[in-house]
Amino acid sequence: MKKSGYAVITGASSGIGMIFAERLAQKGYPLVLVARRKERLKNLADRLKEQYGTKCRIIPCDVSALEECKRLMQEIEDISVDIFINNAGFGDCCPFMNGNLEKELGMVDVNVKAVHTLMKLMLKRMCDNNYGYILNVASSAGLLPGGPYMAVYYATKAYVTSITQAVAQELKEAKSNVYVGCLCPGPVDTEFNQVANVEFALPGISAEYCAKYGLKKMFQKKVVIIPTIGMKVLLTLGRIFPRKWCVAFTGLQQKKKLCRR
Repeated sequence: MKKSGYAVITGASSGIGMIFAERLAQKGYPLVLVARRKERLKNLADRLKEQYGTKCRIIPCDVSALEECKRLMQEIEDISVDIFINNAGFGDCCPFMNGNLEKELGMVDVNVKAVHTLMKLMLKRMCDNNYGYILNVASSAGLLPGGPYMAVYYATKAYVTSITQAVAQELKEAKSNVYVGCLCPGPVDTEFNQVANVEFALPGISAEYCAKYGLKKMFQKKVVIIPTIGMKVLLTLGRIFPRKWCVAFTGLQQKKKLCRR
């Protein structure tokens, strides 16, 4: 069934973002595909048009720059947006003292500043219409007290989960029909692993399952979406045991990633 409002997806050129695009194309949404790599966006748009007849607009954009985030919002001013998937993000794994400062600050720009900016600007638009869905792709890392050896990544995702839950409560109290939620998976088998220089110590889920589950719970207006039972149990234990124990345990798990490199 064809939809009139668009779904906008950042980080759409690979991984979970690409699967979000495929799933929403199957549901009949016209798409705005956003990422840095124009050729990948074009290939994806061509494939979705051929398979599903999907109307796609591609916008090459580096959301690490504030002006690029503003340009993106200006470029979609002329369309109705029903869904905004705030998916762009990346990580890194190494001791904090050894980390590349430029890469770390770039991570803050993409994982925090871009998510914040795009959510705020899109939220204003959706609230004017009293309708829409915003899904911030966070991580189970954002629900844990800290992540030695991935300290910056954990901190950025904690920001995303925190601000999402706060804004969702504000919308609830305002009796708004606009939804804001966050997807918090554990390990997912995507290109994230290569960028972050990790091989996960725990088995990962597929991007297909993650995106499918995320969309299902988004449409059910679940605020914090955790795709696997195992991760739900782990996060529950994290609320029971002392914080310092959880940080130490997380550090042991992260250290295994370093040993596998």
